[in-house]
Amino acid sequence: MLVIKVGGSVGIDYDALCDDLARLWHEGQRLVLVHGGSDETNRLAEALGHPPRFVTSPSGHSSRYTDRRTLEIFEMVYCGTANKGLVERLQGRQVNALGLSGLDGRLLQGKRKASIRIIEDGRQKVLRDDWTGTVEQVNAPLLRMLLEHGYLPVVAPLACSEKGEPLNVDGDRAAAAIAVALRAETLLLLSNVPGLLRTFPDEASLIPHIPRQEVESYLDYAQGRMKKKVLGAAEAIEQGVGRVILGDARVHGCVSRALAGAGTVVA
Repeated sequence: MLVIKVGGSVGIDYDALCDDLARLWHEGQRLVLVHGGSDETNRLAEALGHPPRFVTSPSGHSSRYTDRRTLEIFEMVYCGTANKGLVERLQGRQVNALGLSGLDGRLLQGKRKASIRIIEDGRQKVLRDDWTGTVEQVNAPLLRMLLEHGYLPVVAPLACSEKGEPLNVDGDRAAAAIAVALRAETLLLLSNVPGLLRTFPDEASLIPHIPRQEVESYLDYAQGRMKKKVLGAAEAIEQGVGRVILGDARVHGCVSRALAGAGTVVA
């Protein structure tokens, strides 16, 4: 079993990604695809007059502040154009892809953080009306049923709260939770960089291997969104996933290259 998360930043070649996924699928590889959509969400939010706001937690992690209007814009992109764009590409390659969000069938369930603590202008503040959460439970039987019936699940990273509320959850950590629930041999986290860089943004400083017991010690090298990827890798490894690979989604054969060891391999 293979779980793949592809980001939504500038430079990712989704056609090349789907070419590679289709080839693996037709060879018998069963997989789940989780996707992002951050760049498109930012553009739509600006166009709708509700520009994105990014905040930093006391622990130094950057994330999108998600009020209710931001959540609605997030749903437009992640559950709409981003998800269906990947499904269309895969269907065009004779892969019976099925798009859904973590809200559907409570595929991903989590607890809402109604307020969050942030650091702004050197001071700690509390933001309310937040619609984010962390995945605590995965409906693995739903995914297995889809896979057993020949579908490739394409998952948008929204989750469902205990009250049935939609939640914006981190895609990399959601993919890690799915990989754990499905007992995946490999989790791929693909983005617009070749992997974890020792000296960002110097791509020649790629760290090719991280020992599984030392993942969190490499957080100091992670900049921006890469912190969540390293955290997701740590969570997946700790809970039994065989290996995690941080790979490059800008290149042809990105999945095959990552599976062959290109990128940063955590094992």
